[in-house]
Amino acid sequence: MTDLRQGLTQAVSAAFTALGLSADYGRVTPSDRPDLADFQCNGALSAAKTARRNPREIAQAVLEVLSKDTGLATAEIAGAGFINFKVSDQALSARANALSFDDRAGASQVETVRRILVDYGGPNVAKPMHVGHLRASIIGESLKRIYRFRGDTVLGDAHFGDWGYQMGLLIGAVMDEVPDIATLITTLNGEDTTVSDARVTEAFALFESRITLNDLDRLYRRARRGKTDPDYRDRARKITAGLQDKTPGYYLLWKYFAKVTRVALERDFHALGVEFDLWKGESDVEDLIDPMVADLEAKGLIEDDQGARIIRADKVDDRRKLPPLLVVSSEGTAMYGTTDLATILDRRRSFDPHQILYVVDQRQADHFEIVFRAALMAGYAEEGGLEHLGFGTMNGVDGKPFKTREGGVLKLNDLIEMTRDKARERLKDAELGAELDLETFEATAHAVAVAALKFADLQNFRGTSYIFDLDRFSSFEGKTGPYLLYQAVRVKSVLRRAAEAGHEPGPVTVSDPAERDLVLLLDAFDQAVSDAYDKKAPNLIAEHAYKLAQGFSKFYAACPILPAESAVRASRLTLARTALRQLELSLNLLGIEAPDQM
Repeated sequence: MTDLRQGLTQAVSAAFTALGLSADYGRVTPSDRPDLADFQCNGALSAAKTARRNPREIAQAVLEVLSKDTGLATAEIAGAGFINFKVSDQALSARANALSFDDRAGASQVETVRRILVDYGGPNVAKPMHVGHLRASIIGESLKRIYRFRGDTVLGDAHFGDWGYQMGLLIGAVMDEVPDIATLITTLNGEDTTVSDARVTEAFALFESRITLNDLDRLYRRARRGKTDPDYRDRARKITAGLQDKTPGYYLLWKYFAKVTRVALERDFHALGVEFDLWKGESDVEDLIDPMVADLEAKGLIEDDQGARIIRADKVDDRRKLPPLLVVSSEGTAMYGTTDLATILDRRRSFDPHQILYVVDQRQADHFEIVFRAALMAGYAEEGGLEHLGFGTMNGVDGKPFKTREGGVLKLNDLIEMTRDKARERLKDAELGAELDLETFEATAHAVAVAALKFADLQNFRGTSYIFDLDRFSSFEGKTGPYLLYQAVRVKSVLRRAAEAGHEPGPVTVSDPAERDLVLLLDAFDQAVSDAYDKKAPNLIAEHAYKLAQGFSKFYAACPILPAESAVRASRLTLARTALRQLELSLNLLGIEAPDQM
């Protein structure tokens, strides 16, 4: 289904071609002056330089070719040679009717389907998520939905940080904290046979009775003393080596870490409407590392350097000097970048994606560049097949990274609860939801909270930092998620009351200026989605959703729906229904769900 802009571009391009000029000059865009025109074409000015002709002459010739286009109400020349177009009411009516029958509300799909893997979320074992995980989760989830909506085969992977030296540090800290766990681990480590199911159950019962996720978070911070305590650090390295060899005691305790952490992670992710297809961790590629290192050696990519083993990634791209990839440390352990490289290899073998998108903090840019260069050198990826989509920070109203009042890092679950409390307060202040039962009211408050969090983030281009002001973003007025939900609920209410009165939607006939503006907004959905896909920028859909909500509000104020006479009412009900479908699709692509009532 071609939108009005695309259809007009095709017609204007054909007119330029008929004049012996490049079709590229026929590109049509939304008008810079919507009060004067719906669309514009600036191609005559560029064509004039090539053809050495007066741009107004070229523009006039284009208009003569287009003179029989019945879809235009007016086509006029402005200034030095700009061409302004106003679409006829008949063409807008036809477009609105076509959109009303389209389940995708006008959004097209890609011509060539690709396999895409989105790596986002980035949770770590033994650590509750904090506000720093919010942006990765929100942006990654939206990108996954956009790519899937456009027709690609997409997998979302949480990429669990669950392996390596940090686990050795934490196991050591737990053994220091809880003597009976230390005794059990030492005993299990000394057993030569496979640990029985009964023994595993006994061990987990002890772990659960002694160590909670909050304890692990506290001990994780204490384990940082490995940076300054050589003995503690050396012991942690030995434990890490034992874990990598799956020494029974260490391995069972590590499995408990992963289990208790994932329960909390799934709770927080689910609360945000974030779902993963894969929960693969760094540990899943442990068995690939030794053969991968052997393969890298065979390809002549690994060098010895002061007892460590490295890949000089500058060999594939020396335009910007970067440190080498440390593959194996001087102690013989695989490093963080090695695991990332093995993960690329694993993904290629299991899914063979055309592209892997890493939605990770911008501060990790150099790390990913080093790993990507190594992957290209090794033949584990193709040029352009790996892309890091960095993002800025979420800051408080003081302009600094979002913190608790005490200055600590705010846990994600605490932020969700804080925003949910504010949503309840806002609903009551606005006298919304008073007729809902308690369960429905709570579900509505949660939806408002998620909309506030997500839209506050996604209305910005992912690469920028932004200030999160809870009072501002939880408001039902202004450019906020709750405002969008309110407009969606308003449309649902109109349609519900119409159905109760026996009124049915019917063919659209556009006549009022507010109707024209609404249809033009509906027509722009495909461009917003395709641009968001091409630029990997969910903020373009957020912008469209906000404009559509505003456009419906203006339409609703200027064009009474239920009181109108039969044919007009039926037409406007169709416009309202189409606007709701498109608004809900837009919100869904942002990971936001609208309640039925408020």
